[in-house]
Amino acid sequence: MVNTAGMHPHHASRPRVLILHGIWNTRSWLLPLAWRLRSQGFVVDTFGYPSVFGGPEVAVPQLLQRLQGRGPVSLVGHSLGGLVALEALRQSPQLEVPRVVCLGSPLRGSGTARVMAEHGWALALGRSGGLLQHGLPEWQGQAEVGLIAGSVAHGLGALVGALEGDSDGTVGLAETRLPGLADHCVVPVSHSGLVLSPQVARLTAGFLRQGRFPDLQASPAS
Repeated sequence: MVNTAGMHPHHASRPRVLILHGIWNTRSWLLPLAWRLRSQGFVVDTFGYPSVFGGPEVAVPQLLQRLQGRGPVSLVGHSLGGLVALEALRQSPQLEVPRVVCLGSPLRGSGTARVMAEHGWALALGRSGGLLQHGLPEWQGQAEVGLIAGSVAHGLGALVGALEGDSDGTVGLAETRLPGLADHCVVPVSHSGLVLSPQVARLTAGFLRQGRFPDLQASPAS
């Protein structure tokens, strides 16, 4: 539960954000990103859900319940968390969620997940397998959605040989380019590094404020 009753009055004017973790992760994984967004002036909470044993069938209704009648709150989702966030808004488009930032989310479906399923590792994906493998249709919701993709190929997808072209090691760049996004940018980090990167946190904060990613000039094009 979000403790709105105990919030200081000045919190009312500060934008609220809820962060969702990816598969095989927990809320504690989100602490560095939460801390950085708080330092940028956001009121931040984290959302935990059983990614393997529950999957979207559990996570989406829990998220909808969490957002219902709470006033405007933007969402930030790492990997599967971004898919869960957008699926929740697809099911309840009337929710007050102005913006969503997806970090390395395979919105068009994950080749890594498909290869795992084909090689008998479907159990590791659990009940999130379907959403991860198939992704989402073109985004047509009210919320403005931005995606930050990584380009350093360290990760599971690189190991199982599931990825073609540029990737963050787990998710291919092409898998992140869903039609209907408000903005998309690429940062030189790995899939897990998206949660830990100060640059990603600054880009996320910029999109949550303006609906587009700021030009940080932080990494010259290689």
